[in-house]
Amino acid sequence: MKFIFKNYLLCCLAFFVACQNSADQQQSTTEEEKTETVPTQTPNTLSEEDETYGWELLFDGKSTEHWKGYNKESFPDIGWKVEDGMLIVLKSGTGEAGLGGSIVTKEKYENFELTIDFMLTDTANSGILYMVTEVEGSEIWHNAPEYQILDDARYAETGSTNIHFTAASYDLYPATTDFKNPMGKWNTARIIKNKEHVEHWLNGNKVLEYELWTPEWEAKVKASKFKDYTGFGRTKNGQIGIQDHGYEVRFRNLKIRSI
Repeated sequence: MKFIFKNYLLCCLAFFVACQNSADQQQSTTEEEKTETVPTQTPNTLSEEDETYGWELLFDGKSTEHWKGYNKESFPDIGWKVEDGMLIVLKSGTGEAGLGGSIVTKEKYENFELTIDFMLTDTANSGILYMVTEVEGSEIWHNAPEYQILDDARYAETGSTNIHFTAASYDLYPATTDFKNPMGKWNTARIIKNKEHVEHWLNGNKVLEYELWTPEWEAKVKASKFKDYTGFGRTKNGQIGIQDHGYEVRFRNLKIRSI
């Protein structure tokens, strides 16, 4: 009787293991099928939905036709390159002076939504500027608010604070939470400027918002490095810019729509 009962238990155990393996295999297959069927949009392209909502490409992965150097007639010959569908500002070791210099769109935008993918590298330092006005003899940051792009950990070691970290409105408003992806991974910046209202987003999360030209904003400007630049943040219809700060940062999927 003990022998029969023992065999019965072994058979039940074998049946349970077989069923579990079958379930695991079915679940694994389902997950693989799900992965294969998830659609992915090719970088630097517009979907039908994008076109419906009025999005425009600022970079198609090959051409810099929508861009030129700040205070220049054409795109820089040095300091920038297009490679493997990316727009790359190169490391030069020249700091804020850059090498090729910052770039701006040829077109101006008043109220807009902008998205740009960026990838940080070691010691990366750059920024996406908006409401840009080209003024002879000036630097791009003298008059334009900036969505900061930075290797936060490295610069924290030298005394930088949260108003200088990634997604901050540089030297004015900090990002509320750090949603950056690890070094070497893509991040998505999103900037909304609608009249006086501005929002910064990072990887699908709103990290700050503020109102231009309010008493609070004016006070922050007066307490910042922009205090001596009377034209800072005054341009309502301006260009989009990307800063050359002497360190490598990679960009793709540069898209904008007017609102």
